[in-house]
Amino acid sequence: MSDLPDPRSFPAEAAAPPAAARVHALAAASLGAQAQAQADVHDRAIDAELARLIAAGSGDALAELLESAPSAAVHRHLWRALTRLLAAPVGAETGLGVVLFALPVVLVTGRSTAEGAAQLPGVLRDAGTLAALLREHGAPGGSRTFALANALVAATGIDVRALPGLVAASRLGASADAFSPVALPAAPVDVPEGEAAHLRFVVGSALAAPGFDLGRDARKSAWLRPLARALGEQVAVPGVSVLALPRAAQALPAALASGRAAQRDVAAQLFASNALRQLRASVGEPAAVISAHRAADAPGGGELRLSLSSPFEPRDAQGFRCPVYPWERVVDVAAMLVELLRDCRVADIRAVAGVHADRDALTGGPLLFKPETVPASFTVTTH
Repeated sequence: MSDLPDPRSFPAEAAAPPAAARVHALAAASLGAQAQAQADVHDRAIDAELARLIAAGSGDALAELLESAPSAAVHRHLWRALTRLLAAPVGAETGLGVVLFALPVVLVTGRSTAEGAAQLPGVLRDAGTLAALLREHGAPGGSRTFALANALVAATGIDVRALPGLVAASRLGASADAFSPVALPAAPVDVPEGEAAHLRFVVGSALAAPGFDLGRDARKSAWLRPLARALGEQVAVPGVSVLALPRAAQALPAALASGRAAQRDVAAQLFASNALRQLRASVGEPAAVISAHRAADAPGGGELRLSLSSPFEPRDAQGFRCPVYPWERVVDVAAMLVELLRDCRVADIRAVAGVHADRDALTGGPLLFKPETVPASFTVTTH
């Protein structure tokens, strides 16, 4: 899959504001450093600027710094630096501080066409029960003093623009005697017909000393199933099947990244299982084609697409739009699709070289390739 090009477009270096351009140059210098000591000098300067923006409450400037990154490598380097910074307790230089964390939760819903409109609540009925489950099994990071907000939070609630405000708000509850969670907007889930994957976050804050590690001592195999069951029960509504798929507590940037990837991966699984079931029942074994496309409404202006079809019934081709987020590598996302297809026992998997248009010139719909319409010179891998 290394032959698949990157369909995303990143801003030109000259387009970045001067302050952002200086940080981008530090990231590029760190990535290109010949010695770790040199990279560390640049990274400390990056950390200082990120900390300054957060302390100043400059969410827009922080977002602009990332959005104007001139390459995926620079964006990924800055994202990792932001994650490290927010994984450390704020204000813990001389004692206890506060760590904000989030558990990404993919909610897989099912609703039949016979049912009317439905919505899952955005407020948890009993956040205390969820906190007790985590505490019982050593999460997050073995902390005993933490609190969960009672809201199911959308990705926008913890995105880069929101981070400085959340950090400032977390300090207000930083007392061991009266520790309270950060107030966050609840985001109900509108449930469409059929199956769908939705992303929400359970957000909390923990009192912690320097060196605190969110992942330490968390026995995921022990708490994952009871937490998933409790979450599903708390958001259940009549006429809708709900499967909650939580992930471990992480610093907010890391949770946002892993949550978006998890939602996409689950959505790809739903698509593949349903499409393959239909195709195999009607026309036999399908072929899969993965291709890269420009798309104005995709993250970064580009995405991968997966097409499933059979030469015996080409009109039954079905497609999945697979986003590639700015902090990701295209090869990793493509590998996820290939692994999924192999798990589903698809033998004919192909990738198309080059970056292609968003729309089919003849139909006006999303452009999807089928094995019989891909020129031989464009086929780069076949399994």
